Amino acid sequence: MRRRVYVWEIPVRLVHWVNVLSIVLLSFTGYFIGNPYLFIAPRESYANFFMGTVRFVHFAAAFLFMSSVLLRTYWAFAGNAYADWRGLFPFLSKDGRKNMLHAAQYYFFLRRDPPEVAGHNALAGLSYMIIVILYGMIIFTGLALFGQLHPVSPWYTLTNWVFGFVTMQRVRIVHHVIMWALLIFAVYHVYVAWLIDMEEGNGLMSSMFSGFKFLPRNQDLDWIEKSPPLTDGATFQRRKGSTGKTPMQGD
Repeated sequence: MRRRVYVWEIPVRLVHWVNVLSIVLLSFTGYFIGNPYLFIAPRESYANFFMGTVRFVHFAAAFLFMSSVLLRTYWAFAGNAYADWRGLFPFLSKDGRKNMLHAAQYYFFLRRDPPEVAGHNALAGLSYMIIVILYGMIIFTGLALFGQLHPVSPWYTLTNWVFGFVTMQRVRIVHHVIMWALLIFAVYHVYVAWLIDMEEGNGLMSSMFSGFKFLPRNQDLDWIEKSPPLTDGATFQRRKGSTGKTPMQGD
């Protein structure tokens, strides 16, 4: 018998899909900017400013992506337990380290049972810590390159110092390599999410649309909910979902 649990709040789901759209647009346009792979006949009306249009889409998607990351950063402090920033640092707590070991053993076929979690398991949380670092790096390198085109903008003032240590081409290469790393992770992310959904039957894939997962009634609290200071009454009460129930209650 399973119960429905509200796990992913609206800001988390919104950020997830905005990031998907942004990364797709940024990857296609960014690759074209670095290596134009389309030839536009001069007779076409849009030929003269085609690269300019691609660059505009790239910059617009970049600022949308930045806004999404800022919202998710805020929600890491304002959201429920499953959105908490501590989820990125599972090694800081005993329960987190235990869950990381359990997940690693499961992924390497050393045990049959997967970690029982409502949100992300601790090993996934650690991988998202790396993704957040990559997000920060690709945003910074992108703003540094953007600032060189707009020397009167605040982005130039904030990022120009980096060119005292590395060349502009090196910054471009780092920006480009991180793009490929994020795309590779996206493929892996979809595969693992689909696999876990089939293995555990908890509605993981649909939860990114609805926010709800379906968990066994006797499932224990997540490692993140056991980690200090989430176990104190005031904090746990603050972390109610939009259903008005604590994260481990069903409808």
